[in-house]
Amino acid sequence: MSATAENQRLTVADIARMHGDGTPIPMLTAYDFPTARLLDEAGIPLILVGDSVGEVMLGYESTVRVSMEDMLHHTRAVVRGAGRSLVIGDMPFMSYATVDEALDSAGRFLREAGAQAVKVEGGVRTARVIEALVRAGIPVQGHIGWTPQAKYAMGGKVRVQGKTADRARSVIADALAVQEAGAFSMVLELIPAQLAAAITERLRIPTIGIGAGPGCSGQVQVVTDLLGLGSFIPRHARPYAHLRETILEAAQKFAADVTAGTFPGTEESSQMDQTVLDEVLGRSALDRSEGVLGTAGSAGIPLDRDL
Repeated sequence: MSATAENQRLTVADIARMHGDGTPIPMLTAYDFPTARLLDEAGIPLILVGDSVGEVMLGYESTVRVSMEDMLHHTRAVVRGAGRSLVIGDMPFMSYATVDEALDSAGRFLREAGAQAVKVEGGVRTARVIEALVRAGIPVQGHIGWTPQAKYAMGGKVRVQGKTADRARSVIADALAVQEAGAFSMVLELIPAQLAAAITERLRIPTIGIGAGPGCSGQVQVVTDLLGLGSFIPRHARPYAHLRETILEAAQKFAADVTAGTFPGTEESSQMDQTVLDEVLGRSALDRSEGVLGTAGSAGIPLDRDL
């Protein structure tokens, strides 16, 4: 592959090719420019600007509070940071309640924020929206199983979906509906591993699991879980770093150095020519002479003097 091709942004066709080749697909969330730049450099093919930004970055109690303006703001930053990864904007709560609203919202993600695809939650109930978006030329990633935007309708408590026969059939129906509506991939969240594997085997499009076992076509994690930044790590997540402790220790050391007067030191400070400073402050030999200041032994120009 040429250097030019390697630097081109990935498309849904590239993701389909990875799936066809049997290559597992990693996906991570990102919400800002520096993180997106690092994930892009690491070779992560899919970056999701998730509405999880509300809980992990903005301090909301649920994703329901996240607005379109929140999502567009963070998506713009991620797109600026990621030059090769395919960036997916997560459609926030009530931004796709109707087909017309969905087309307007998705269009803003692509036109204003620069995303290359959008993600919507829901299976059978959202199929009509997905189909309309795809017909309009907008790549769509589905999301079934546990859908956080429907948290309150699903009882408010995070729980695995599809453990009973009826619920498993419903999850399978959702997966098929999302595929037939034209989605290029779908997230399977909090689904029993056996059911997720069975769904993956029956679909033509890739599945991206989160808490859905190893049988999916790819896996996604919330980046703050990956980095160990939160005070709580979900059972389905695996921290690959422990940055909460690292950041906390760094902040404590900084505060201690400031309190002790050891920061900043010479290495963190710059200097100027002393004669220039003396001239500015009126402390040169000429300024100290009686002829200039009119007073023998003057200490120079007071700092509040009108220069």
